[in-house]
Amino acid sequence: MSGKLMFVIGFGAGYVLGAKAGRERYEQITGSAQKVWKDPRVQEKVAQGEQVAKEKAGDLGTMAAVKASEVGDAAAEKAHEVGDAAAQKASEVAADAKHAVRNDDATP
Repeated sequence: MSGKLMFVIGFGAGYVLGAKAGRERYEQITGSAQKVWKDPRVQEKVAQGEQVAKEKAGDLGTMAAVKASEVGDAAAEKAHEVGDAAAQKASEVAADAKHAVRNDDATP
């Protein structure tokens, strides 16, 4: 029993000391990160990066719109071709059917 008690006490002490040391290190790291982030040189580079991203996004949007228009035109042309081919085929089938009906009527 005393072995378990010593283990629990040791574990608790280690946890408390480790947590305190961990928290202090965490605060030190976040403080350093905040200093770097607030540095005017870093903020200047961030602003430049944002500007480049905005410019590229505009260019990409324009390119996407042009390509979408091209794809739409190609699809419309293909649909028109398919529609014409279907109309031609329907006309041929109708003519064949009409011819077959006439031949059936002529047969006694």
